[in-house]
Amino acid sequence: MQYTIEARELTNASPHRQRTIEADDDAAALERFVREEESELVSLTRAGNGHGESIATVKKEDAVYLVRVYAA
Repeated sequence: MQYTIEARELTNASPHRQRTIEADDDAAALERFVREEESELVSLTRAGNGHGESIATVKKEDAVYLVRVYAA
């Protein structure tokens, strides 16, 4: 299944980045994103509605990103 990843830097007004990742579920997509971006997962909230959506905070170097993961 494909998952869309939207990442928006919280410490800057720059536009968000978006990409698609193949994964079994939203958690696996987020894990792959964090690994590929060489970043650190700070917090994670999974939607309880069964739609496979997560919201996370990710830190990379000196920047913090709000990351939304959902089925593409």
